[in-house]
Amino acid sequence: MRRFIFNTSVLGSLFGIFGVIQSSRKGPRDWRLLLAWISWGLTVAIAVGTVIEDSKNEELEY
Repeated sequence: MRRFIFNTSVLGSLFGIFGVIQSSRKGPRDWRLLLAWISWGLTVAIAVGTVIEDSKNEELEY
């Protein structure tokens, strides 16, 4: 769990939600908003997947 909390890519992707929320509140509701949410979700998924892969690689080295 500590690997996820202190990883900068995971933290950056999680803090990216604030921009998406602001655009959801103040911006127009069109296809770009849907793409913003999809891209945020993919960013979080890629960051978490990277941390998982890195932890698997570290276990194999020992």
